[in-house]
Amino acid sequence: MNRVVRIHEHGGPEVLRLEDLELGPPGAGEVRVRIEAIGLNRSEAAFRAGHYPLKPALPSRIGYEAAGVIEALGAGVERFANGDRVCVLPIFRMGEYGVYADAAIVPWRSILPAPPALSVTEAASIWMQYLTALAIIEIAHATVGDYIVIRAASSSVGIAALQLANWAGAVPIATTRHSTKSRRLLDEGAAYVIATEESDLVSEVMKITANKGARIVFDPVGGPYVETLAQAMAQDGVLLIYGGLSGQPTLHPHWPAAFKNLSIRGWVASTIWSSPDRFARAQELILRGLAQRHLRPVIAKIFPLEAIIDAHRYLESNAQVGKIIVTP
Repeated sequence: MNRVVRIHEHGGPEVLRLEDLELGPPGAGEVRVRIEAIGLNRSEAAFRAGHYPLKPALPSRIGYEAAGVIEALGAGVERFANGDRVCVLPIFRMGEYGVYADAAIVPWRSILPAPPALSVTEAASIWMQYLTALAIIEIAHATVGDYIVIRAASSSVGIAALQLANWAGAVPIATTRHSTKSRRLLDEGAAYVIATEESDLVSEVMKITANKGARIVFDPVGGPYVETLAQAMAQDGVLLIYGGLSGQPTLHPHWPAAFKNLSIRGWVASTIWSSPDRFARAQELILRGLAQRHLRPVIAKIFPLEAIIDAHRYLESNAQVGKIIVTP
């Protein structure tokens, strides 16, 4: 039997159930992977709670990102063999597939070879965070001297954005709600840290940028605060919104956007992997960054699979700095 986490209803972390289920062989175009480490993402918490755009039939599997070893190949699988160490990327419909398990069947096109220099926990943490944070390069074209406000900077994507900004020669300004994480964020590459519940974001950004404002803002929260973010931006700036963690409507900040000629963009990482050429370039960039140590996975905490409820509670506590990992 194979231990699998499923949800039978939407709700808090307590709806996650660890169950014994037969897995069976992979079908055509699929592989069975023995899961060694699972990387948690906020999209999975939203999926569990019923706030995700995808509405699965229940009971549903859950989990997007993992690392492990191929155990079996379905018909038509190319370029992989049993025993290969691989990363599982979220290139599938969650619910139809899910990697919170001892072993999981996934589409073979959702796997990549695991970088050999990384530990298994690091390999489970890289693709979602760096492909998401690549928006500051792909869309906003971050470059030398650009000021970049990175909201929720202690998340795995926030840390990835700090690293990519520094690699590009930009100046990352991390934001966090309270100053308790300030020292850690500075250690992780932030040039400046603004605690938004303890100081005024706009005045602090203007002070840092000599009243020019930030050219790029990278925001997973959305909601009414987008108006404040827009006020802190430079002329012709780019505001990237890649999530809706606020749970509130995100209204267009018309007057700051109009007076500053701002570009306001949505973003999802699937924009990259939906284009083969773009995906290949992104893979090469991320692997080069890891090899050259411009990019470095940061693991916040590791939980065993039987503590998946506690892992989700920790995910939603916002106490972490970096990626949360679960190990079967």
